[in-house]
Amino acid sequence: MSERVVIITGGSRGLGADLVRSFLESGDKVATCSRSGSPFLDGLAADQSLAPRFFSSVVDICDREAVESFVGEVNQRWGAPDVLVNNAGVAREGVLGLMGSDDIDTVIDLNLKGTLHISRAAVRKMLTAGSGRIINISSVVGISGYQGLSVYSATKAGLDGMTRSLARELGPRGITVNSVAPGYLTTEMSHGLTDTQLEQIRRRTPLGRLGSPADVSSAVQFLASDAGTFITGHVLVMDGGLTA
Repeated sequence: MSERVVIITGGSRGLGADLVRSFLESGDKVATCSRSGSPFLDGLAADQSLAPRFFSSVVDICDREAVESFVGEVNQRWGAPDVLVNNAGVAREGVLGLMGSDDIDTVIDLNLKGTLHISRAAVRKMLTAGSGRIINISSVVGISGYQGLSVYSATKAGLDGMTRSLARELGPRGITVNSVAPGYLTTEMSHGLTDTQLEQIRRRTPLGRLGSPADVSSAVQFLASDAGTFITGHVLVMDGGLTA
């Protein structure tokens, strides 16, 4: 596959950083946005060899105007995006009855509404080009319920619903839409778990370990590659068999 234009949200750290690294290593042009910068992004920006094909910007995807501006700048630099990876997300744990309204709004606004905003902006460019790939990073908690994650689960299940519907809308225009649903990963998202909780997860997982960002990046690369041209509307679960 020739050099692609790839947009990745939430690329400052964790899984997002690994996705940025993966697509850069594939030789693609990569644009990423996040609510704040990071040493990882600063390092990439300082690498002059990457200057022609790397761009990052501080953007809150809840801000519709900022999202439109970011996607427009990517389009002006390199043309229409070939791939959009919707990775940005936030979690707030707690039983619903005790969760604050601001926390509920934060999770829904970023994980669901923000993803819809940037998807809409990218889709408009992809429709003009007549092709594209959209890959949503959802979660196994959107498939199987977990105590204390009802709001987060609702947003991730919403992403999978968006995936299926948008795949039907955009398939006739040559655009595929899929989700990758990871289980527990060795990223910042799992650092709040105790050693006992992590060991319980490992015991319940047939493969006996947590996933790595590289596991998910490989799946995303597959769906974005020529090998994934006939896959759309699919939720690919990457959880080591946890929900089997």
